[in-house]
Amino acid sequence: MCNEYRFKQTLDRIAREFSALNLPLHWAGGAPNLEPRDSIRPTDPAPIILGAPEGAELKQLRWGFVQPGRPPVINFRSEGRRFTAGRCLIPADGFYEFTGAKAPKSKWLFTPADGGELFCIAGLVRDDRFTMLTSAPGPDIAPYHDRQIVILPKDRWAAWLGPAEAQPSLEPLPAGSLKVEQIRRGTDATEGQLPL
Repeated sequence: MCNEYRFKQTLDRIAREFSALNLPLHWAGGAPNLEPRDSIRPTDPAPIILGAPEGAELKQLRWGFVQPGRPPVINFRSEGRRFTAGRCLIPADGFYEFTGAKAPKSKWLFTPADGGELFCIAGLVRDDRFTMLTSAPGPDIAPYHDRQIVILPKDRWAAWLGPAEAQPSLEPLPAGSLKVEQIRRGTDATEGQLPL
C-alpha cells in the first residue's frame, strides 16, 4: 500500500482542472504555497480537496489518522463500505511502491500512462487528518503489491465530493492506466525478474 507519493503541480493547474469540472476551487486566507515535492510521507502536511457549497475547498492537512499508542492510519480498506461523511480527494502526480525483503528495497514510481500530470486519490478526513482508501490491486499494480490506493477517474471527482448518496464506485484502474519506472534497485532484486 502507498506510504509515499509525489505532488509537484501548481495551484493554478489544480484550479484549472477543477474549474473544468464546474467545481471552482477555494481556500481560506491567502493562496497556499504548494511547493513541488518529490516525497510526501505519513504525518507530513499535504493538500487535500473537500466538497464545498461553492465548489471545492483546498486545505492542508496531515497524512494519517491518529491512534493513541499506535502508528497512524495512512491507508483504509474500501471494499464493501459506504463513506457518507468526510470524503476528500488527495491530488498527486505519482506514487511509490516498494519490493524486496531487505532494506533498501526496490522503489517503483507509478504515474498516469496517458501522460496526464494530475490525478486524485480517494481519501477520508477526520479532524485535521486524512487517510487514503485502498482496494485490491489492478493489473498494473498486482506484480508489485497486493493492495493499491484508489485512484478516481476525473469523471468521478465531483461525485466523490458530492452528497453521501452519490458515492461513485471504487475499483482499480484498468490495465495500461499506469506507467511504472524503477527509481531504486534494492539489495535483493533479481535482474530481469518482475517483483512479487
